[in-house]
Amino acid sequence: MTIKKKTMVQMYNTMYRIRQFEKKLQEFFAAGKIPGFVHLYLGEEAVAAGTCAALNKEDYITSTHRGHGHLIAKGGDLKLMMAEIYGKSTGYCKGKGGSMHIADVDLGILGANGIVGGGGPIAAGAGMAIQYRGEDRVAVCFFGDGASNQGTTQEALNLASAWNLPVVFVNENNGYGISCPISKSMAITDIADRAAGYDMPGVIVDGNDVVAVYEAITAAVERARKGEGPSLVECKTYRWRGHFEGDACTYRSDDELDEWVKKDPIPRFAKKLLDDGILTQKELDKLNADIDDELAAAITFAEESPLPEPADMFDDVYA
Repeated sequence: MTIKKKTMVQMYNTMYRIRQFEKKLQEFFAAGKIPGFVHLYLGEEAVAAGTCAALNKEDYITSTHRGHGHLIAKGGDLKLMMAEIYGKSTGYCKGKGGSMHIADVDLGILGANGIVGGGGPIAAGAGMAIQYRGEDRVAVCFFGDGASNQGTTQEALNLASAWNLPVVFVNENNGYGISCPISKSMAITDIADRAAGYDMPGVIVDGNDVVAVYEAITAAVERARKGEGPSLVECKTYRWRGHFEGDACTYRSDDELDEWVKKDPIPRFAKKLLDDGILTQKELDKLNADIDDELAAAITFAEESPLPEPADMFDDVYA
C-alpha cells in the first residue's frame, strides 16, 4: 500500500501530540492538579493514530477509560480536553465528565466509557443507524483485552456479524486487564481468533507499528463501507504506565517494561520518515515545537478557566 505523505505526517503528528499530552497529565496528576483518576495511553499511541488516520470525520468511534489518545487522534481539541480533565466549565462536558467521559459527537466521538466493554453495544447501535440510513460511514469500537472477555463485547460482535453492520472492532491488547495478565484470564493467546466464531475476519498486527495498524484498519474500513460486514483487528501493544496513575505495577517486571519501551512507536516511525525522505530533521523538530506550543496554550486555557457553578449541577443531566 502506498500511503500519502500527508497521511504519514498526520500519523506522526497525532502520536507525538498524544505522547506529550499524556506526559503532562502524568506530571499534573502527581502534583495533585487533576481531580479523579487518570488512565494514561503512553506506549499505545500507534493504535489510535493509525486507526483514526483511516477514518473520515463523519465516521464514529467509541472509546474506553483509557481514551485520551482516541479522542486526540479523531480530532479532539486539546484546550477543551485539558479543561475537561481539570474539571473546568469550559471543557467538552462542562467539567462534569472528566478523564473517562469526554465526548464530541460533531467529530463522531460517541464518548469515552468508564464501563469495561461498554463501547461495543454503542458501536453496534451506531452501525445499525448507519445501515438504516444508508450512510457512507463506519463505526469503530476501541476495546482492551479485558473488555474482550465481557459479554457485552461478545454480544456486539455477534450482532454486528448477524446483521452485517459496518463496524470495525479494534482490540488494543496491552497484555493486562488491570493487573491480570491475559495468560490468566483467557485460554487463547490471540484475541483475533475469536473472530472465527462470528464469521468475520480476524487480523493481528504489531500495535507499535503505526503503518501496520493503518493498513489493517484501512482494509477493514473499506470492507465495511462496501457492505461486507464487520472485522476484528487485534493490535499487540503495551501500556507503559499502570492501569491508573498511582498503580504500583507490582504485577510486572522492569525488564518486561524495558523491552516494550525499546519498541516505542514514535522514534521508530520518526526514523522511517527521516530515512524515507518524507521529512527532514528540521521539519520534524518544527512539528514537535508547534505541538508543544499548542499543548502549552491548552494548559494555560485549562488553568485559567472557571470551575462549574454549583447552581449548574443538574444542567445537562438526563434520566
